[in-house]
Amino acid sequence: MLKEDYHIAVPTAFYSDESLNVEGTINHIKHLYQKGVRSVLVCGSTGEQHSLSLGEKLILLEAIGKEQELVNNMEIIFGVASIRQKEAEELAKHISKTNIAAILIGYPPYIKPSQEEAIRYTEKILSSSKKQAILYNNPARTGFDLEVDTINKLLNLKNIIGIKEAGEKSKIEKINIESDKQYYIYAGGEQGLEDKIAHHGFNRLSSIAGNLDPEGIRNWFEVLLKGQNHRGEELEEMKNLLDTIYAGSLLVNLKKELNSRGEDLGVCRSPLGN
Repeated sequence: MLKEDYHIAVPTAFYSDESLNVEGTINHIKHLYQKGVRSVLVCGSTGEQHSLSLGEKLILLEAIGKEQELVNNMEIIFGVASIRQKEAEELAKHISKTNIAAILIGYPPYIKPSQEEAIRYTEKILSSSKKQAILYNNPARTGFDLEVDTINKLLNLKNIIGIKEAGEKSKIEKINIESDKQYYIYAGGEQGLEDKIAHHGFNRLSSIAGNLDPEGIRNWFEVLLKGQNHRGEELEEMKNLLDTIYAGSLLVNLKKELNSRGEDLGVCRSPLGN
């Protein structure tokens, strides 16, 4: 099982011509590692995964695999999602041969598979990856929404250890969690996090703002998990940080801020950043 209750969803670096910048991506992960971060999500929504070709994803996967200090000391989660199931399976097969800690299974955008088709899609990826897996439901981005009954079925599959729910938060309360099995419920980003933890059963965080302040976000999250209150100045600092990236185009804001701090994340792929 994954030990870290907090991971950072990292952006993918691109050059000015929008080609993949592997070095910039790896360097950002190294920077977070040096800041004490011990888990990252690569190739998720924050990583612009659906703009990446299968070939680019495999290049990133291979490059990360060569970074032994990172792989041996971090829980690296790799996003697996594609509008083409066969490409998702191919990526999962390559991941099975690595020391990647787990995968995040996202669902195809635009085509809106049925719930039964989504179950088969998930089973195929699990079979190919042979890794622990987190389900990722993000209907606002994909147009597809995992129903509660589907989530309950999927949570019974071997190697499914939790869900990252970026849709309707009240859905989590309707999940049938077996008493003898622990599932991780990840909040996707920081918006509404206090309410998700206090009232809806979320117990882990897939952070975006942690790219900018990994220690601050971790401390804030841990205080929320304990049900404690923050000081007024701490809340104001957190509000200012979140406003920096969540007001407007999230990924554009995030990369702009990271670049201003001397990192080399480059541009987003258009139309983002137009």
